[in-house]
Amino acid sequence: MTPRRRQRLVLVGLIVVGCTIATGLALLALRENINLFFSPSQIVEGTAPSNTTIRLGGMVVAGSVQRGDNLGVTFVLTDFAEQVTVAYEGILPDLFREGQGIVTQGKLDSTGRFVAEQVLAKHNETYMPPEVNDALRKVMTVGQ
Repeated sequence: MTPRRRQRLVLVGLIVVGCTIATGLALLALRENINLFFSPSQIVEGTAPSNTTIRLGGMVVAGSVQRGDNLGVTFVLTDFAEQVTVAYEGILPDLFREGQGIVTQGKLDSTGRFVAEQVLAKHNETYMPPEVNDALRKVMTVGQ
């Protein structure tokens, strides 16, 4: 093998190794940043992973909002089949209210309570997050 061919072979090998490493790092970053959506029924069934950031959506149960010390608040989300208690520490969106569809992002703790890091509320009277709408529709058709 001539020195020129050897240089080309080494260069091609380095490019292949570099592309493989870049692809692996990109896939790892994507896997860590995916937030899967779950309904309250799926949380109660145990299909949601613990110690992983997920999204939970549903309707805020009327009379369930309890304000605690400082900015702490707990409320219950339902998909009209099951209910999950959510704990959140922070300022709630202005559009947050009972009987409204919302999506929260956070983790399940060891007691089955959902600890939210973020709460997202709808932006007008007719909008409901698509994930919440689909989950509610599934529960309504199963219950009939």
